Amino acid sequence: MSSGPVTAKGAATSRRILDAAAVEFAERGIAGARIDRITAAARTNKAQVYGYFGNKDGLFDAVIADRADQLMSVVPFDADDLPGSAVAMYDENLRDPQLVRLLTWLRLERQPTGSLGRAADHESKLTAIARAQAAGRVRAGDPSDLFALVLSMAFSWSAASIVYAATADEPEADHDRRRRLLAACVRDAISPGAAPPD
Repeated sequence: MSSGPVTAKGAATSRRILDAAAVEFAERGIAGARIDRITAAARTNKAQVYGYFGNKDGLFDAVIADRADQLMSVVPFDADDLPGSAVAMYDENLRDPQLVRLLTWLRLERQPTGSLGRAADHESKLTAIARAQAAGRVRAGDPSDLFALVLSMAFSWSAASIVYAATADEPEADHDRRRRLLAACVRDAISPGAAPPD
């Protein structure tokens, strides 16, 4: 992104580009996305897109970072309430499934193995889990493995599910049933009294 000062007008343009690109990338992936469609939806031009983000890959990276930051600001992470954090993630994925779709494209098209995202994005969460483990509130084990397990459980009914992707317009009773099951399963999985794995 441009290193110069960003004006209010520039910030508004950048925001429109990010929002339009998020829709385009979520629907079509990196390879299928077209800058022409993004510029039309954002009411701007290619020169501005390239000026702010460099190229299509740079724009995709910016969209992922932007949506991840939004998700983390909406869904607080609490290592002492991992079941609550998982349920909050379930609800946010219902409200806005876009990030999960974007991350799925990232996994499919760019990074088939290893960790998605920047290590620094997860560092504070892993430290919080380790503290909860040291205090005896969360089962022993690699904090990154526990974090991955909780997130995977929270995404069980998301757009990335290989079994069933829930939508916000389903009956609330269905969502409440899943929330209760999710919270109970996370609670059991991270319980300090749980039997250690072999």
